Amino acid sequence: MTQLIDHLEERLGRMLGAWSPSEGAAPGTPQVACFRGGRIAGVQAFATIGLFSTPLHHPATDRHFHLELMVCEYDSRPTGYGYFPEVLEYVAGRVVAGGTAVLRGDVIALPVPLPGGAMTALYATRPVYFDNDFASVALENGSEVVIVWLIPITQDESAFIRAYGWEPFEEALARQDPDLLDPARPPLQL
Repeated sequence: MTQLIDHLEERLGRMLGAWSPSEGAAPGTPQVACFRGGRIAGVQAFATIGLFSTPLHHPATDRHFHLELMVCEYDSRPTGYGYFPEVLEYVAGRVVAGGTAVLRGDVIALPVPLPGGAMTALYATRPVYFDNDFASVALENGSEVVIVWLIPITQDESAFIRAYGWEPFEEALARQDPDLLDPARPPLQL
C-alpha cells in the first residue's frame, strides 16, 4: 500500500487524512483520502485507498481489474471538504457490492444531482490532467492498479454518451476544453 500512497502523493499532494466507510456501507468499501498541494496548484483531490484489494470484472472483457477512483476540484472552500468524499464512498461501495470495474467511458448515475443541480452523473476516464505514468501503478504484491478519474457530467452529456459512445464525447471534451476541475462548469455543446 506504501507504493500506492507514494504514487498518489507524488501527483496529488500530501495526504491530509482518510475517512473510514460510513456505517452501513457495503463490506469491503475502501477509505477515501484527501490530498492537497499537488502538481496542479489550488486543487484538492479525493481518492479511494484500498479498492485495489477487490478484483473487479468488467462486462466488456474477461479480465479482472484492480482500481482506485479519484475526483479533483478546486480547493476554494473556506471550510470543510465538500461533498466529494461522500460521493466517492457511494461510488466505491456500489463498485465493491457489484464486483464490476469502472473503466474509461463508463457513466455512473448519481442518486441525486451534485449541489447546483446540473451534474447528475460521473464519467470515468484517464487522469489526463496528469502525466501518463500516473494512470497506473505496480504495487508491492505485483498488482497493477489503474487510477480512474471520475468527472461530473450533466444529464445531456450522459445521454450523449449512451447514444454515441465515449469516443465522440472525449472528442467533444478535447474540442471544447471545459474546466474539468470545476464541478459547476457549463455543459458541453453537443
